[in-house]
Amino acid sequence: MERWRGRVALVTGASVGIGAAIAVELVRLGMKVVGCARDVAKIQKLAAECQSAGHPGVLVPFKCDLTKEEEILAMFAAIKEQHKGVDVCINNAGLAHPELLLNGKTSGWKNMMDVNVLALSICTREAYQSMKERNVDDGHIVNINGMCGHRVITNPDLHFYTATKYAVTALTEGLRQALRAENSHIRATCISPGLVETEFLSRFYKNNPNKAAGAYSAYKSLEVTDVANAVTYVLSAPPHVQIGDVRMQGTEQV
Repeated sequence: MERWRGRVALVTGASVGIGAAIAVELVRLGMKVVGCARDVAKIQKLAAECQSAGHPGVLVPFKCDLTKEEEILAMFAAIKEQHKGVDVCINNAGLAHPELLLNGKTSGWKNMMDVNVLALSICTREAYQSMKERNVDDGHIVNINGMCGHRVITNPDLHFYTATKYAVTALTEGLRQALRAENSHIRATCISPGLVETEFLSRFYKNNPNKAAGAYSAYKSLEVTDVANAVTYVLSAPPHVQIGDVRMQGTEQV
């Protein structure tokens, strides 16, 4: 990770869970991390904790609603003005609603598409353009996907969410091919964890907390640090190594 010290990373959805863990780890390793979320107060607290811990990097909180393209574009403009641009883009933000395919609410489907697919694509485009205009040819775009991006499980609550994660799989591979066609050495990776111990399920099943608790008791889930370590693993790979996908899950999950 030495070559990334002092360089700029954007982490979306950095206020809690996996995004917060990734942001803190990159700061610990000396990067300047712009962490964005709607709840910027939590990122401000993380930034203060990083500073108190004496981490060599810095966490820069940025309030951004990823469902609004104008806010994403304004964020990238601010990063350009204040930090020159983005060298690493971690598309972590994602959400799910238990909206069934047969009778789900369109608003829930649209919200999942807006964040999980469109915001990811807009951030990817803007990050690439930021790298290209500064002749950064060793950048990295990492999409936090999930095992749902590779298989359809027998839980109807998750089927539309699963479709958005299959889109992330296709978008990451399409990005890799597009970069290759441009003779670019910018790398594209998706990281696909299984069940992770976060607020995700408690939010997903906010009206049925027992269902969330049951999921965690049934499996040995991953921890957020496991995913953060996977991010640093792919970033640490030598420039000639392209890691396309990291699939990971708890040892008792099948």
